[in-house]
Amino acid sequence: MLVDPSRTTHHPSRLHGPRRIVCLTEEPTETLYALGEQERIVGISGFTVRPAEARRDKPKVSAFTSAKVDRILALKPDMVIGFSDIQADIAAELIRAGIDVWIANHRSVDGILDYIRRLGALVGAAHKATEYADRLQRGLEDIAARASQGTVRPRVYFEEWDEPRISGIQWVAELIRIAGGDDIFPELAAESLAKQRILPNDDEIIRRDPQIVIGSWCGKRFRPEKVAAREGWADVSAVRDAQLFEVKSPLILQPGPAALTDGVAALSSIIAAWQKTIGVGLPAQ
Repeated sequence: MLVDPSRTTHHPSRLHGPRRIVCLTEEPTETLYALGEQERIVGISGFTVRPAEARRDKPKVSAFTSAKVDRILALKPDMVIGFSDIQADIAAELIRAGIDVWIANHRSVDGILDYIRRLGALVGAAHKATEYADRLQRGLEDIAARASQGTVRPRVYFEEWDEPRISGIQWVAELIRIAGGDDIFPELAAESLAKQRILPNDDEIIRRDPQIVIGSWCGKRFRPEKVAAREGWADVSAVRDAQLFEVKSPLILQPGPAALTDGVAALSSIIAAWQKTIGVGLPAQ
């Protein structure tokens, strides 16, 4: 009798690649769930909110810059997956303990798509991962095509943190452009580290006069009224036109599927509304 592989469930002995994975950030967790490979995950980051069942079902063993290494080792992982140089010390401790560690450093939209494909290949799900990444790419192309119908592209200031002011990273700037706007600090977006994207004061923000301000303060609620009350901001176009919005940090600040779906959708909604109201009265670009 022939068995349809798509109708069978995985058995641990049949899994290809690492069978027990600890995810130190949200994006590998969300990706593995999207690929149907969630049974491999034995531990996650405490900051994980997507998908909800992961937060409910999986042990939490790390923050972002710290981890409970003894708890990770007790889970007997055959791979730990993390993100960025910020987790280098955690990775080094795990490597010294004999654990295989993969730290990705992708910072762009293309990098996120490639990350999904690589992670899929790592767990023997290359075909599913390619299909998933291609589907995400088509979604971005659809948003870009709709955005291109607007005649005016708003200047957008994306604030990742308020004190000190930290502007957005590369994939955020790229998603703003896909959604129909232009990040006012493209030169800072190219910097990988948050400390390299710190603004010394508000002078340059005010000078570049953003027409939309989007806040995504990691771990706390964005306060548009506080932004509007900043010294010297009264004549900033975004403040004058009440165009200050929040995109929740789990949707946009993780370099994974969330940013390419709900994150860019939130940006697109904000920018499209601006184009239909404020932008409609401005000269075409």
